[in-house]
Amino acid sequence: MHIAILTFEGFNELDSLIALGVLNRVKQPGWRVTLCCPAPTVTSMNGVTVHAQSRLDALPTADVVLVGSGVKTREVVADATLMAQLRLDPRRQLIGAQCSGALILAKLGLLDAVPACTDLITKPWVQEAGVEVLNQPFFAAGNVATAGGCMASQYLAAWVIARCVGRDAAAAALHYVAPVGEKEEAVARALKHLSPFLEPA
Repeated sequence: MHIAILTFEGFNELDSLIALGVLNRVKQPGWRVTLCCPAPTVTSMNGVTVHAQSRLDALPTADVVLVGSGVKTREVVADATLMAQLRLDPRRQLIGAQCSGALILAKLGLLDAVPACTDLITKPWVQEAGVEVLNQPFFAAGNVATAGGCMASQYLAAWVIARCVGRDAAAAALHYVAPVGEKEEAVARALKHLSPFLEPA
């Protein structure tokens, strides 16, 4: 199981790294989570440089692709060569987008007739792309999900875990990262947002 978190130059650390941390709470044989980048290294919006753990040529064979956000997303969607390398297939992959990552999914045609969640800055750009933007942190339709707001990245990660392993594994991962004294409340809140988009337990 390969989960690729698309991480571009100017990425938002919270969006990519919270998902990375939550997803890596799953300990199963073959479970692999990577920061997938278009270059050997990318630097975040706040100057943090990370090394790519996989590259864009790994996308077609990934089981799950999460599209992170950042301050250069509009430059990404304007780069035809780069966009052509983002070969995603919701018929066989789980695909999620965090904040401005929804704009990338919209430009790839993966949100046609599907509403989306995104951050408030990106909202008008996603609307200009013809996508309805919801005032909520998470939404999924089939194998495609979007989350809005940096801290909603935990919901996107938990959705992946619930779909691939099960609700109990998702709850356990969320419980681990939730603040002490708020763990049960945090898990319950997350599952409330996710449950409408999961098969009945």
